[in-house]
Amino acid sequence: MDFLIMNEGFPLLSTIVFLPLAGALVLLFLPGENVQRIWAMAVTSVNALISLPLYSRFDSTTAKYQFGEHVSWIPSLNINYTLGIDGISLLLVLLTTLILPLCVLGSWTYIKTRIKEFMICLLIMETAMLGVFMALDFVLFYILWEAMLIPMYLLIGVWGGPRKIYASIKFFLYTLAGSVMLLVAIIALYLKNGSFSIPMMMGQDYSSTFQIWVFLAFFLAFAIKVPMFPFHTWLPAAHVEAPTAGSVILASILLKMGTYGFLRFCLPITPLATLTLGPYVLWMSVVAILYGGFTALAQSDMKKLIAYSSVGHMGFVTLGIFFLNKQGMEGAILQMINHGVTTGALFLCVGMMYERTHSREISDHSGIAQNLPIFVSFLTIFSLSSLAFPATNSFVGEFLVLAGAFSVNKVIAGAAIPGAILAAAYMMRLLQHVLFRGPGRPDLADLNIREIVTLAPLLVFVFWIGLAPEPFLSVMHTSVEYLIQQVDVAKTAQIAMNIVP
Repeated sequence: MDFLIMNEGFPLLSTIVFLPLAGALVLLFLPGENVQRIWAMAVTSVNALISLPLYSRFDSTTAKYQFGEHVSWIPSLNINYTLGIDGISLLLVLLTTLILPLCVLGSWTYIKTRIKEFMICLLIMETAMLGVFMALDFVLFYILWEAMLIPMYLLIGVWGGPRKIYASIKFFLYTLAGSVMLLVAIIALYLKNGSFSIPMMMGQDYSSTFQIWVFLAFFLAFAIKVPMFPFHTWLPAAHVEAPTAGSVILASILLKMGTYGFLRFCLPITPLATLTLGPYVLWMSVVAILYGGFTALAQSDMKKLIAYSSVGHMGFVTLGIFFLNKQGMEGAILQMINHGVTTGALFLCVGMMYERTHSREISDHSGIAQNLPIFVSFLTIFSLSSLAFPATNSFVGEFLVLAGAFSVNKVIAGAAIPGAILAAAYMMRLLQHVLFRGPGRPDLADLNIREIVTLAPLLVFVFWIGLAPEPFLSVMHTSVEYLIQQVDVAKTAQIAMNIVP
C-alpha cells in the first residue's frame, strides 16, 4: 500500500468519523430538549476541535494519503476498511466539521418539535459526510454515500416547509438514480481489477471505450449531486422546503460531493474519457453559470435566489476542474470551500430573518437596515463575498478559475464572464431592497448573541481566505500536481497513438 501513509497510534480519522454517530446513540437516551441541544452542540464542537490536528500535522510535500487506517473487512471479496486524506479532501473534511456546530446553533430556536430526532439526523449526516471524504475503498464509500440520503430525506420531509413531501421525494429519487449509476461504475471497475481499492484503480490501462462508459456513469451520479444543468431541478425545491440546517448542509457540503467525485474518480480513473468528454462538460458548466445567474435574478424568494445562485457558483467549480490545469483546479477546490462558507452563511441569514418575519419574500424585508444594523452588516459582507468582491474569499477562487480558463480556451472563459456580472446583479438587487427600499421594520429585533456567534466564524473565513489564501492553497499544491500528472500521462499516450491530433 504505497499510496497510504499509515497512522501510528491513535485512530484519528475513525474517531472523527464515528464520534458524531456515537453521540447520536447517546442522544437516544437523553431527556429534555435543552439537554439534547447542548449535547449535539458539544459533540459537533468536540469533533471540530479534534479535526484541527489534521491540518497542523498534514505533510503538504507528498501526494500520498495520510493518517491512513486499514483493516481487512470482507477478505473473500477483497473489501477493506481503508481511510485516508490528501490535499484535496483535507479542506473538505475541515469544512464539514466547522459547519455542523453552526447548524446546531442555527437550529436552536428554529426547530421546535422532535428536537431529539432532528439532532440525531444531523449527527448521522456528519458521520456519513466525513466518511465519504475519507473512504479509500469503494464499498465503504458507497455505503456512506447512500447513508446520507436517509437523514437528509428526513430533515426535509419532517421539518420542512409546506411542500416538504414533494421536495424530499424529489431529492431522494434524483440522488438515488445517480447512486445506481455510481454502483454500476463501481461493479465494472471491480470486475476489471478484482479489488475495491480506490487508489489501486487509478492509473490503470483501461481501454478508451471502457473508460468512456465508466466516466458517463460517474458523471451522471456526480452531476446530479452538484447539481449541473439540466440535472438541477431537485435543488431549488429541496432548499426552499428544507429547514435552515438542511439548506446549509445541502449548500455547504452535499453539493461538494459531486465535484469531489469528479476530482477523486473521473480524472484519475478515467483520464482518457476525461480528455475526450471534458470539452462538453466545460460547455455544460458555462450553461449552468449563465442559467443559474439569470434564474437567480428573477427570484423574489430569498432562498430560491440563493439556491439558483449555487447552480451558477458550482458551474465555476466544474469549469475549473475540467480545464485540467493547476490554476483552474486549485481555484475550483478553493471555490468549493468558499461556496460552503458564503452560501451556508447566506442560508443562515435567511433562516434568522424567517424566524422573525415568517417570510422569505424580498419585498417583506425592504428597508430593514434602519432597524437591524448588525444583521444587515453580516448580510452585506456575505452578499459581497457571493459576488466575488475583491478582498473576500470568493474573489480568490473565481480569479484562479478564470485565470486557468483563459490560459487554455479564451472562448469558453469569455462565455463564463457574464456569470460574474449576473452574480453582482442579483446580489446587489437583494441588498438594494434590504438596505434602501421601504419604511423599515421597527417591530423586528436585531441579532442576539447566539446568532452573532453562529455567523462570526464564517465571517472570519470570508476575509482570511480573501486576504491570505496561501494556507489554504499550500496544502493542495502537491495533490493537484499529482492529479494533473495522471491526466497528462493519458494525454501523452493518446498523442502517441494518434488519437488526439
